[in-house]
Amino acid sequence: MKPARVLDRIPTTAKAVLVFVALYFFLVGIGSMSAAFKMMGSGVMQSLLANPGGPVVSLFIGILATTLVQSSSTTTSVVVGLVAAGVIPFHSAIFMVMGANVGTTVTNTIVSLGHITRSNEYRRAFAAATVHDFFNVIVLLVLFPLEVLTGFLSRLSSLCTDGFQDIGGAKLADPIKAVTKPMIASLRDLAGWVSEDSGGYVLLGLAIVMTFAALIFLVKTLKSIMVTRLEKFFDRLLFKTPYRALVFGLLLTMLVQSSSITTSVAVPLVGAGILTVRQILPYTMGANVGTTVTTLLAALAALAAAGAGELETAMLGVRLAFFHALFNVLGVVMLWPFQRIPAAMAMGFAGLALRNRLIPLVYILLTFYVAPFLVVWFGR
Repeated sequence: MKPARVLDRIPTTAKAVLVFVALYFFLVGIGSMSAAFKMMGSGVMQSLLANPGGPVVSLFIGILATTLVQSSSTTTSVVVGLVAAGVIPFHSAIFMVMGANVGTTVTNTIVSLGHITRSNEYRRAFAAATVHDFFNVIVLLVLFPLEVLTGFLSRLSSLCTDGFQDIGGAKLADPIKAVTKPMIASLRDLAGWVSEDSGGYVLLGLAIVMTFAALIFLVKTLKSIMVTRLEKFFDRLLFKTPYRALVFGLLLTMLVQSSSITTSVAVPLVGAGILTVRQILPYTMGANVGTTVTTLLAALAALAAAGAGELETAMLGVRLAFFHALFNVLGVVMLWPFQRIPAAMAMGFAGLALRNRLIPLVYILLTFYVAPFLVVWFGR
C-alpha cells in the first residue's frame, strides 16, 4: 500500500501528532549535522572549505542541489546547518540560497507535463508552472549582480541578526536545545560506537538521512491533512484579489513547509481553467516568502545546538535565514507592480511549448540539470 494511502487512513488527530514528531526529528537532524562536523575535526572542515567557488559557481550549486533533492527547503536547511557549523563561508552560502530559489521551480514544471496530451489544458498548466520560473529568474537577474557589487542584502541581514540578538533571540532557542540535545548526544555516542575513527562521517550520514526523511514525511503528512481538503476551496474566492492570493500562498506554504507543494497543487487548477496565470502569480510570490520559515527553523536548531563558544558562528546561520527572507520579500516588493511581465513571458513560452512538445523536456534538462552541472564542474 502506498504511503499516501496509509496516511489517508490515519485520523487527523494522529496526523497532527506525527507532524510534531517529524518536526522534532528534522530539528535533531540539523543539530546533529553541526555536531558531526565538530567530530570530524578542523582538517576535514578545511578541505571542505577549500575552493568553495565564487558567486556564480555557488549559485549553480544551489540550483543543482535543489533540483536533485526536489526541495529548496532541504537545500537551504542543510546550507544553514553547514554555515552554522563553520563549514561553508557565509558569502558562498547566500548565493547557494539564491540558487535554491530557482531550483525549486523544477517540481511544478515537471507536474505540468502531466497535461501534455491535452493542448489547451497543457498550455495553461505549463504557463502556470513557468510563471514561477520567470518570476524567480527576473528577481535573480536584478538582485544577484546587485549583491555581488554592493553586498547590501548581506549588510541588511547582519543588521536584522544584530537586532535579533539584542532582543535575546538566542534565548528563544533554549527550549529547542533542551528537547533536541539528549537525542543529538545519543546519536553522537552511537556514531562513536560504530566507528571511533570515522564517527563524524557516520553521524553526518545519519543527520542528512534524518533531515531528508523527516522533511519528506513532514511534507507528506501536512499535505495529507491540508492539501486534500483544499481543492474545494481553490476557487475564485481565495484568489479574488492579488493580496488575498499572496497571503493564502504564504500561509499555506508555512503550513506544509514546501513551496513546491503549494505551487504544484495549483497547476492542475489553472490547467482546468478554474484559475488564471495572473491569479496564480501573487499566490506564488506568497509561497516564496512562506518557504523561508523552514530556513529559520533550521537556523534556530543549529543555534540551539551550539556551545557557549560557538554562538558567533552559529549566528551566521540565523543571518543566512534573514538573508533568505529579505531576498524573497524584496523580490515580491520589486515585481509586485510589474506582474504582467512574468505572466506574459510564461504565456508566450507556453505557446512555444505547445508547438513542439520537446521544448519543455529540453528546457527542464538544460536549465535545471545540464547547465548547473557543467558550471559547477568547470567552475571548480
